[in-house]
Amino acid sequence: MATIGVLCLDTSFTKIPGHIRNPATFGFPVRYQVVAGATAERVVRHGDPQLLAPFIEAARSLESAGVAAITSGCGFLALFQRELAAAVTIPLYASSLIQLPLVHRMLAPGQSVGVLTASAASLTARHLAGVGAESVPVRVAGMDGQPEFGEVILGARRDELDVPRLRGEALAVAGGLLSGEHDIGALVIECTDLVPFAADIQQRYGLPVFDIVTLTEMVHHAVSRSPF
Repeated sequence: MATIGVLCLDTSFTKIPGHIRNPATFGFPVRYQVVAGATAERVVRHGDPQLLAPFIEAARSLESAGVAAITSGCGFLALFQRELAAAVTIPLYASSLIQLPLVHRMLAPGQSVGVLTASAASLTARHLAGVGAESVPVRVAGMDGQPEFGEVILGARRDELDVPRLRGEALAVAGGLLSGEHDIGALVIECTDLVPFAADIQQRYGLPVFDIVTLTEMVHHAVSRSPF
């Protein structure tokens, strides 16, 4: 079976099933490469350009190890999509946000795509342009200000995750977005840390939900086809 490589942030909190960094999430092999010093603060809050070189080095290392395609553990690497893809000779999709143009084209005219992100304040037009989504109508809601998310994931103040608390925060933020914007036809989860709650969000709000796992499963199928 083809192996998918994952560029990982330098974080230590619990990665539960459904997270891209939990191997149990997938029915195929994944190979992880942690980029030292790539904290959530540097990647999400600051889009630190000094991290581009070590991410490129990590991507090339994964390619040399024989993976069939490469993704990442943080959707904010959309900022570096072009440079990372240019650094290797295999498919590289740095962010779930690369699905935005595709999802938008699936929707009826006048509908927009909801984006659930780690930080609405940090998600910029440059991130959208990095994945060719600058013209996609999006409605964004962030986990900024949510206590569990802020303490564990953004602030790195502890490692043990309170899963029910984080699930409640994700559902509340998604609900605020979807109840306030009735033209949203689908949701794309930018943040890999929220993907474990995608089914909960879909069950409660009834919309198609796309994320890094849906994208990775599609790519894996594309690089490991079997005869019909």
